[in-house]
Amino acid sequence: MSGPHELSQDDPAGGGPPPATAAAGPDLSYLNALNPAQREAVEALDGPVLVLAGAGTGKTRVLTVRLAHILAKRRAWPGEILAVTFTNKAAREMKGRVAGLIGRATEGIWLGTFHALGARILRRHAELVGLEPNFTILDTDDQIRLLKQVLEAEDIDEKRWPARVLLGLIEKWKNRGLRPEKASAAEAGDFAGGEAIRLYKAYQERLKSLNAADFGDLLMHGLTLFTDNPKLLQDYHRRFKYILVDEYQDANVAQYLWLRLLAQSRRNICCVGDDDQSIYGWRGAEVGNILKFERDFPGARVIRLEQNYRSTQNILSAASGLIAHNQGRLGKTLWTAGPDGDKVVVRGVWDGEEEARGIGDEIEALQARGHALNEIAILVRAGFQTREFEERFITLGLPYRVIGGPRFYERLEIRDAIAYLRVIHQPGDDLAFERIVNTPRRGIGAATLRAVHRLARIRSSAGPALPLAKAARRLIETDDLRPRVRNALKALIDDFDRWRALADRLPHVELVEIVLAESGYAAMWKADRSPDAPGRLENLKELVAAMVEFEDLAGFLEHVSLVMEVEASSAGDMVNLITLHGAKGLEFDTVFLPGWEEGLLPHPRALAEGGTAALEEERRLAYVGLTRARQRVWISFAAERRVHNLRQSSIPSRFVEELPEAHIETVIDPGLYAGPAVGGPAAGGPAAGGPTGSGLGEAGAGFFYGGGTGPAGGYTVGLRVFHQKFGYGRVLAVDGDKLEVAFDKAGTKKVIDSFVEEA
Repeated sequence: MSGPHELSQDDPAGGGPPPATAAAGPDLSYLNALNPAQREAVEALDGPVLVLAGAGTGKTRVLTVRLAHILAKRRAWPGEILAVTFTNKAAREMKGRVAGLIGRATEGIWLGTFHALGARILRRHAELVGLEPNFTILDTDDQIRLLKQVLEAEDIDEKRWPARVLLGLIEKWKNRGLRPEKASAAEAGDFAGGEAIRLYKAYQERLKSLNAADFGDLLMHGLTLFTDNPKLLQDYHRRFKYILVDEYQDANVAQYLWLRLLAQSRRNICCVGDDDQSIYGWRGAEVGNILKFERDFPGARVIRLEQNYRSTQNILSAASGLIAHNQGRLGKTLWTAGPDGDKVVVRGVWDGEEEARGIGDEIEALQARGHALNEIAILVRAGFQTREFEERFITLGLPYRVIGGPRFYERLEIRDAIAYLRVIHQPGDDLAFERIVNTPRRGIGAATLRAVHRLARIRSSAGPALPLAKAARRLIETDDLRPRVRNALKALIDDFDRWRALADRLPHVELVEIVLAESGYAAMWKADRSPDAPGRLENLKELVAAMVEFEDLAGFLEHVSLVMEVEASSAGDMVNLITLHGAKGLEFDTVFLPGWEEGLLPHPRALAEGGTAALEEERRLAYVGLTRARQRVWISFAAERRVHNLRQSSIPSRFVEELPEAHIETVIDPGLYAGPAVGGPAAGGPAAGGPTGSGLGEAGAGFFYGGGTGPAGGYTVGLRVFHQKFGYGRVLAVDGDKLEVAFDKAGTKKVIDSFVEEA
């Protein structure tokens, strides 16, 4: 009998000799459907194999058939195979497909996500890391609640040092397999006066006392099991004859180390991935894992899947030309036996509103020709970009869905901000008041709110119902509340009185900016270190921009109410709105890629935090967007965008510049560029012979590099100029290639000098 931490060789889900091969041999007809590179990847069963699978090259098929081939060839029992996927859905689908290929059940395969497999192993040997086998796995809410208890026990102000920020630090350490004693003090920064590592240790001790683990522990404890118990690791070496890994480029360091430990004996590991589609660095994915595979496993075979079954050749060539600018890649070139198809259209427009109008018109034209809306996707870099498209589609009556998130006006931060505005506009709006009375936290808890409700009900029994805000106003005049709570509630009521007075004399756009600042709501998200906080701040800025289009606050709130009434069902034929990160793994006949501008793609926050590595990941993100399309792609950039109620000039993304000229068609809105060199675009056709293959012509070069077409030496203050969109005006200030111009009818604007000409 085996010991408590040993694996039985008689385990039906484990080792034991595979059955003898039948005399007639297995049916291997499934190999006939593979192309030569795919078949090579399936049949290379001995030793380490890295399959570099480009977008649309059939990587899922290869992984599935390889697993089936191992079983069909009787190279291993199901229980001797470890197969790692990145989603539970992918694991279920793979299991069903393998069973279909070999004609029998595949029960016993260790098939699942890293976390599911890590939990399975950890439960078998939990006592070796100080846990019981029935340990609880905490979700994010539980983790934050536990960290708050740790902070409170250490007498650390959670408002100043939020638990969510500490959780972010701990997750980064766990993604790299670092226990508290291995965590770097430099990375801990100044959190709680440099106490982050000590708090991490206290958190881990608290987890053990609760017999609990978080998701990061499932792999980190697994590393501890294997490194501290060599005999146990040897048992798993004997068990797993083959290891298969999907989406290897998305593995974090802890997952990579876990795999490497398991594979170091037999070395029959096959990793399938695409270094050009590694886009999740912000959540711990490490593209370096795939780049150093050959170093980790000397003698490894690298097989490239380059024949694409999804996209036309023009799309593939444009994508390949773009990603070739990355240095950190192993390299491959996608090709197809299919047609060249349409060239990738690169469209330059005046502003975001024009971009949304143009794409809406294009979709209507496609729909009129019988194109299914389900097969159309708009892929954006940042969530706030969806707002203009949503507004436009509602105007046109085009049904749409937002995949991977709520519609713009349904997002938490937008609903919170609008709740403030609703209470200002209508003091009796109880639902809105209740939503934000303690957001951000003011110490006004459920007990206080019950007291307000109770007072409102007492009044309503004798006459008209009392709004909650009015009941709160009366309650703060009494001693029924503790002084701290009473003062907090009074401060909020006073704020609303002040904002309501400002609403009578200030533009509604200025009012919302004041409310977001003075309420502490914007500051709350600025202090939040969670990955989605920056996106929420961008959405709030977009909300301010959206209000500019309305005459007053009442008009805007009425518009929001009407928008929210639009059917939100995800069923039926609808245009898809998705972020680029959310689009990985999806494909559509037609893809629109708006916002290809510096400051959006690549995103400045990513570049500021990650430098060259982040730039290459942003380029991979653009590559993923291109390769989602089967038949046609439209890329667009705007000369100006409204950002936080300010119109800002923008220049096309460097990625536009890097697209190979032979595979794109550039169309510039008439008059977008000043000067005689814009004859092509002004006539409505694409400019020719642009800089380094961009196809934008000399005027495009001025737009890319900031070169003006005005008087020699640039424009001067006081000069009278003409702008194609804003008309005549006078230069107020000059800052390099940027001008501040007081236009006669459009007001003061900031524009790039190449947009204007001397009047």
